[in-house]
Amino acid sequence: MCGRAEGAPCAACIAAMAPAPAAAVPPPGLVALYAALVYDGAGRELVARLKYRDARAAVGWLADAMVARLEVVPAAAVITWAPTTRRRARARGFDQAELLARAVARRVGRPARPLLARLDGPAQTGRSRLERAAPGSFRPRRRHAGPVVLVDDVSTTGATLTAAAGPLLAMGAAPIVGLVAALTPAPSDLTRWGPSAVSGSERRS
Repeated sequence: MCGRAEGAPCAACIAAMAPAPAAAVPPPGLVALYAALVYDGAGRELVARLKYRDARAAVGWLADAMVARLEVVPAAAVITWAPTTRRRARARGFDQAELLARAVARRVGRPARPLLARLDGPAQTGRSRLERAAPGSFRPRRRHAGPVVLVDDVSTTGATLTAAAGPLLAMGAAPIVGLVAALTPAPSDLTRWGPSAVSGSERRS
């Protein structure tokens, strides 16, 4: 990544990113899952800079790319997110999933609502796929019955989205559509999803 502060990412960085498949297999609890990018290479660096270095210049571009992949926004849907813990949000000064969710909400003309709170637990970063099967738990923060678009920054196994969907479903929120900035591919998918396999017409500028 070039690291430019304004208008990020630049055209060269965009060309180095691979878009995720048009529709990923949804994890349990979700009716669909959409992702903007493959979480690898330049795409991984872009999302990581937002998450760990507060590089907010890319939020708008990522939100545009996420909305472009969202096939339909259910009528009367609320946009929410899978929050990080209060402790991590305080340490970073922000919640990256909330930033993305609010930017998405502005673009689709739907309200953004904090429907969930996350209990303290181990960070997902650096954990194996098996360890990610227990991502910690969420609790309802406010009630909502009806469609929800559930936003997160990255989906690796879908375990976090499934854990977040549980209390939403329990309060009557349905259907739940997942929307993430990036999707971690299985190792066998890296070549198939890589930038060299993507035509210029599929790359966003």
